[in-house]
Parts: sequence; C-alpha cells; structure tokens
Amino acid sequence: MNPKIALLAFGGALALTGCDSGGVPSPAEKLEGKTTQAPVAANTVELRGEGLAAGTEAFYFAAGQTEVEAALAKALGPTLRSGENRECGAGPITFTDYAGGLTAHFQDGRLVGWNWHGAQDGDRAAIGTIRLAGDVQLGSARSVVEAASGFARVKDSTLGEEFALGDKVGGFVEGDVTGMLYAGTQCFFR
Repeated sequence: MNPKIALLAFGGALALTGCDSGGVPSPAEKLEGKTTQAPVAANTVELRGEGLAAGTEAFYFAAGQTEVEAALAKALGPTLRSGENRECGAGPITFTDYAGGLTAHFQDGRLVGWNWHGAQDGDRAAIGTIRLAGDVQLGSARSVVEAASGFARVKDSTLGEEFALGDKVGGFVEGDVTGMLYAGTQCFFR
C-alpha cells in the first residue's frame, strides 16, 4: 500500500474515533433498547420519536417486548387487549393496547412503534398519564399542531389529514383536533 494513502487512512480513523456521538446510543444500547434519556414520573408514559419512557424506564425502538409491556402496565394499568396483524406490509405485527388509547407495536419480540389514539368504547380509564414530548398532544387544536416545530402536511395521504412533526413523529387531524399520533412501524394500509 502507498505510504501516503496509509497515513491518510490512519489519520481519518483517528479523527473518527475522536467524534462524539451527540447522545446517540451505542449499538449495544439500541439492541438492549434502554436509553439514557431522562425518566418521567412513575405513572407517566412519554412518547418519543425513537421510543418511549414509562415511569423510571426509557426504551428505544428495539427494546424487548416483555420489559416494555411490564413498564407500560406499571404506569397505565394492565393490558386491555393484544393481538397480531399478519397482513401488515412491514411484516406481522403484534400489538398491545393500554388504557388511555396507547397501542404498542412489536415485531419478533421487539418494540418497533406506537400510536396514541382515542380510547375505544368500554375501555377503562388509565391510572397514569400519556403525553408526547413537546407541545402537541392527543386532542391538541389544529393551530397548536400547525405551529409546532417541524410541522409539515403529508401531501396526498389516502388516510385523511396527515401531518409530520420532524422526521420521526406523525399524526392525523380530525376536525380541528389531533386524533392520532404515531412513531415507528405502523400498519397503515395506504
């Protein structure tokens, strides 16, 4: 190998090792699914573009289903229902519903997404609180959504009045309020 090229490659490798990840989890942390982000109050679930926090535990997408479900049940109460959708374009998705309108999505035993929607008829009230990090919440007025940082309409959505908040969180406006928020893998048929 040419000595100049070898020196350049070595210098580039040194420069890369000095870079800070900026808070991005290591591959091992992502595989485990736990994050070093700040936890929330014991009976609170905070939904995030890269996962969620449930009480004192926070999880990235890829976290283990058993751990996520246990933390969500502790914060919101027991599971309302669970099931599987084998017809999803992303592959079979297992879902678990909680009081307060939260559905967690799993594939191969790993958290891959969530959506927050209105409670179904007959659902019991949550013992805790669900919130999205930031100003936009389920039921927020259209004006709050449209003023949010990163807001963009999803043009030509076949699912209704869809929007994005940055590149990780999406949602739908129904009437003049936010009717659903979501992140990660979804099973929407477009």
